Amino acid sequence: MNDNHMKGKIIFITGATSGIGKETAKGLAKLGANVVFTTRDIKKGEQVKDEIIRKTNNNHINILFCDLASFESIRTCYMKFFNQYNSLDILINNAGVLNFKRTLTKDGVESNFAINYLAPFLITNLFLPLLRKSTQSRIINVTSGLQSGSINFDDIEYKHNFSGWDAYRQSKLALILFTRYLANQLKETSITVNCVHPGMTNTNLVRNAGWLKRVYFKLKGNNPSRSAEALIYLASSLDLIGITGEYFFRKEIKKSSTESYDMNVAKQLWVLSKNYVGLSNNKK
Repeated sequence: MNDNHMKGKIIFITGATSGIGKETAKGLAKLGANVVFTTRDIKKGEQVKDEIIRKTNNNHINILFCDLASFESIRTCYMKFFNQYNSLDILINNAGVLNFKRTLTKDGVESNFAINYLAPFLITNLFLPLLRKSTQSRIINVTSGLQSGSINFDDIEYKHNFSGWDAYRQSKLALILFTRYLANQLKETSITVNCVHPGMTNTNLVRNAGWLKRVYFKLKGNNPSRSAEALIYLASSLDLIGITGEYFFRKEIKKSSTESYDMNVAKQLWVLSKNYVGLSNNKK
């Protein structure tokens, strides 16, 4: 494949200071893309930026502060990006958490739901006007194999009978529903929207889990660089032009859970999400 088509493409990726995100940023930088990634720790972000530049010989790497646990911080990050770039080619919603204790974000929302789902929902909606300015732009949402079950509309933040696994699973199912609903909304545009399960990966996602789960992920999980291959593929492959609304397991389109195809559920979730993040429901 000719990778020159990626040279100069503007990419925005969340959660690229470690794990899959970092390896994805590095891989896309090697292809000549302009990579902008978010960080909650500017010092660490600068270190990762310098490392990527050093290893790829690509100076077009930038960082922006963003706390995905704050809708205000997300909006501020978007405005900083908007003031520096006039378009966006590829948006990768990669960052995620798995909190086994019920914690709230700065907006008072359960953290798994807020960071894994509402943050990508808000980011994507904010960036849509910039994505519309590019030809064949792409949105990539990183989901998980743990996406069975249903959306618990009666208690979406698990205020009762909280389970970290259930909250995480629901947030990743929500991402697939969002992916399919948005893909349908954008079908008359050149923007594609897909989600990807990169496979079990040895990252710090389960740092708050018990020692047994941490050992299991370490032994069974892929190296982050291998999992990142799926994200790089979705961002760069010419074979995927026009492919939208799909669930990928690594580099192949697969069936996701039954509920993830229910567009009535997706629409209900869409309206609820707009209320959460403070977006007007009279807009697409």
